[in-house]
Amino acid sequence: MTQPVAMAIVALLGLVLLYAVLTGRRRLARRTRALVPPPPAVPSTLGLVRVGPIDATYVSSTLAGDWLARIGAHGLGDRSSARVSVYEPGVLIEREGAEEIFIPVETVEAAGLGPGMAGKYVGTDGLVVITWEVPADPDVPDVPATVIDTGLRTRRATDRGALVDAVRHLVAAQTHPYPEEAR
Repeated sequence: MTQPVAMAIVALLGLVLLYAVLTGRRRLARRTRALVPPPPAVPSTLGLVRVGPIDATYVSSTLAGDWLARIGAHGLGDRSSARVSVYEPGVLIEREGAEEIFIPVETVEAAGLGPGMAGKYVGTDGLVVITWEVPADPDVPDVPATVIDTGLRTRRATDRGALVDAVRHLVAAQTHPYPEEAR
């Protein structure tokens, strides 16, 4: 076999693999678009930063409790570098090359550490996982609100605990807006 023929075969195989990957991503997005409504828009004013920005990798979002059920719709399955900040109204994930994700405080159900999720396994408590409910969108009435897990891998291990604590305190302040002494 001559070198030009071998190069043509390699190029053709590369194109077939690329086509297969892109087709799989489109199918995943279409399938999960029927399960998960679009995430809420970032509010025009966020107020003061409680924590952050923290450099991280946005790993992905999955259906809550099923860390292998990656969500491809609305760009939620796109891994990217990110900066995460916690504000009074919620958590802002600014992703490079992808849309920002805003998690309103009233939708957060839990924040903790986990060993991994679709696309990334790092071992003991290596990921920050925020469980939250994507609210139903009135423009998409056939897709109900859905609870999802969003995974983040902070660049520095020390930032993981700070991020989880900030989200938990934010949720606690939402649940109990008055200091303990005032109740």
